[in-house]
Amino acid sequence: MKERANNWLSIMEACLLVALGVQMINAADLLVGGTAGIGLITLKIFSNLTFGQVFFVINLPFYLISLKYLGLGFTVRTFVAVSLLSGLSDLIEHSFVLDMAHPLLAAISGGLLIGFGLTVLMRNNASIGGTSILAVFLERQYGLAAAKTLLAADIAILTTALFFFPPMTVLYSMVAFVAVSSVLGRYRQAKPDLEPKSEPKSMSESSLEHESLKVKKAMPVATRSLADA
Repeated sequence: MKERANNWLSIMEACLLVALGVQMINAADLLVGGTAGIGLITLKIFSNLTFGQVFFVINLPFYLISLKYLGLGFTVRTFVAVSLLSGLSDLIEHSFVLDMAHPLLAAISGGLLIGFGLTVLMRNNASIGGTSILAVFLERQYGLAAAKTLLAADIAILTTALFFFPPMTVLYSMVAFVAVSSVLGRYRQAKPDLEPKSEPKSMSESSLEHESLKVKKAMPVATRSLADA
């Protein structure tokens, strides 16, 4: 029960990190990767909608993939994470004024926050949907690193963004994409050492084990000698 509560708390914290990162990048009029980037491009067409609304709707088709290949538990956690991220993003956008001094600073700091948030979500068997679902699916089914899948998706988003954003905006956005992929690539590969390390044995313990082994080896020989007699 306590472990499950900790998992949900981690998911909430991760969604807050990602929401902050997205809004930092959005405040600098940059582009973020993944499904959020698709949402920002979509807002150029449907400007009357909020980011949270667009982000929530775009993720709906991906739940079918998640439910079929990644299980009900993962799908439920991802649905909750997407809903939280959508709500928190709109809340931050309407409650705080984020004024970044330079687009490069926004790209780096926002990208790192998103990367750490995604890492926490993946480690708690969840994601923020969209390309993240696709990345986790490919990693589990085919062993393809999630960072590589996300980077490939970001390249496609960047190419599309050239039709909607100025070249300098796309250039700065590339820094954010690299920051996200860098965090994912480094921290997703780290595997905790779950095997308990054995303490070094004393000389007396080693001697006792050695003598015990000699006795065990000698027992079959003694048994055969008694049988022959």
